[in-house]
Amino acid sequence: MEVKLAVCSCSNYPAGLFNVYGAIAASEADVVLHLGDYIYEYGAGQYGSNPDTIALARLHKPENEILSLDDYRTRFKQYRSDPQLQLAHQKKPFICVWDDHEVANDAFKDGAQNHNQNEGSFQERKQRAIKAYHEYIGVRTLIDEKIYRSFSFGNIMDLHMLDTRIIGRDKQLSYSDYFTQTGLDAAAFQKDWLNSDRTILGKEQLNWLGSAIGSGKGAWQVLGQQVLMGKMYVPAELLMAIVQIVGEVNATGSASPATFKMFQTLLGTLTQLKARFLAGDPTLTAQEKARIQTVLPYNLDAWDGYPIERETVYAMAKGKKLIALAGDSHNGWYSHLNANDKSQAGRELAAPSVTSPGFEEYLGADPASLGGFEQALALLVDDLQYLDASRRGYVMAKFSTSKVVSEWRYVASITSPTTATTIGHSETITA
Repeated sequence: MEVKLAVCSCSNYPAGLFNVYGAIAASEADVVLHLGDYIYEYGAGQYGSNPDTIALARLHKPENEILSLDDYRTRFKQYRSDPQLQLAHQKKPFICVWDDHEVANDAFKDGAQNHNQNEGSFQERKQRAIKAYHEYIGVRTLIDEKIYRSFSFGNIMDLHMLDTRIIGRDKQLSYSDYFTQTGLDAAAFQKDWLNSDRTILGKEQLNWLGSAIGSGKGAWQVLGQQVLMGKMYVPAELLMAIVQIVGEVNATGSASPATFKMFQTLLGTLTQLKARFLAGDPTLTAQEKARIQTVLPYNLDAWDGYPIERETVYAMAKGKKLIALAGDSHNGWYSHLNANDKSQAGRELAAPSVTSPGFEEYLGADPASLGGFEQALALLVDDLQYLDASRRGYVMAKFSTSKVVSEWRYVASITSPTTATTIGHSETITA
């Protein structure tokens, strides 16, 4: 017996055709697990729009950023009018949770990056968004705000669907708040980062999850949730270079040739140092070791920004077979979930997006450059085993009592109709 899950997320309507939904409809999946960003809140011409948007007739409706209840309803209607998404819903049952864009970008319990004071009360906007979500998605819970819940698939798996975004999350940390004239105030950052009171789930949901995992009878305890759980600790100077590239792209539309050259040179240097380190090269200097061992969490919006609570979840799952499923990042990932005591808590399967752009938006679309980046990051980040930085698709995860077989499946294009997929990577995890 098997349970076959098609795991997907991040379907931005202006970014391209929903070919991934068509591929999922034609797949062998028993259930579609949608991990959020089912819709996006932006207005026409904002995030996700590209040179193909108009030609593909994928302009957002309404044209404005959605704020009112009617706005959210209109946006859901537009997405649900897509024939490939309709087909996926006709062919497959969906189990869904929201991420941030069902409300506003980088949301937390009290606000969001993409919510301004002139847009009114965030709490009222959130309630309107939640109402529209339940009208069009349909999640069976007693309280609309609480979408965390469990599904039992016999003796094979228990699926725990979480809300890491809206109900309990404290505001994300930002590196920009810790920069001084002399650089990053590491002590101040670490104090806040390791604050045990900061939460991504909220106390009530965390306690529920502990009970749900503890009472789970399936061979696998599976977390269906939004953001990357695996530790993405990257060399500090590489992180700063990525921040510089993202800043230039956001400001001007592209990073300068000099910045790209600097980034490629730095990536090559750090990769060589890490390879020498792993080979036990005795000639590595203390300074060279420090360059690869001085690491920072890559994305403070993910579980990396809430490391104490992550360790709590790992402890809850001790003695269980834990699999975390994630979306949000727009890229395909496979990571080992290692606790601070070096024990392995589980594995993470993270799905690429349906249409939303990935690293290629910032690093360019050159396959050779992206391939080098993927390999370098997998080498430099200890817990990361696989990355696809540019393709759109989904994860097919097949669970049995003895193993999990996962495939990262990608469509060839989102600018012309096609539902054929190729398998970019596969992993088999044994119980």
